[in-house]
Amino acid sequence: MSKRLVDEPGKRERQVAEAVFRLGEASVADVLASIPDAPGYSALRATMNNLVRKGLLVYRKEGKRFVYRPAVEPETARKSALQRLLDTYFENSPAAAVSTLLTLHGGEIRPEEYEELSRLIDARRQGGRS
Repeated sequence: MSKRLVDEPGKRERQVAEAVFRLGEASVADVLASIPDAPGYSALRATMNNLVRKGLLVYRKEGKRFVYRPAVEPETARKSALQRLLDTYFENSPAAAVSTLLTLHGGEIRPEEYEELSRLIDARRQGGRS
């Protein structure tokens, strides 16, 4: 499941893929109902088929409809997306990305979130995963 995507998804494709990830699995009608400013049914079906071709979604036939689900585990997709963000906007620097995250929303982070971040950093320093 760690297949690298050859064709990166566009904005609408990302929106559709996010909807399917959020729903777990979905028909075209399910996705239509779940995204704002959705395209028409045929355009959405074509977009979902493009996502199948790009390796982000898989499908099965259920009667007359197709049911789509993520082709990769959510954690794999998250890691891939974050790596692209790091590479593109933060010169592959986790510190630069975290610094930016900490300034969002006026820098307001709940005390338990600071504790969790500190715990994760300490675990990494000691060679652990978390």
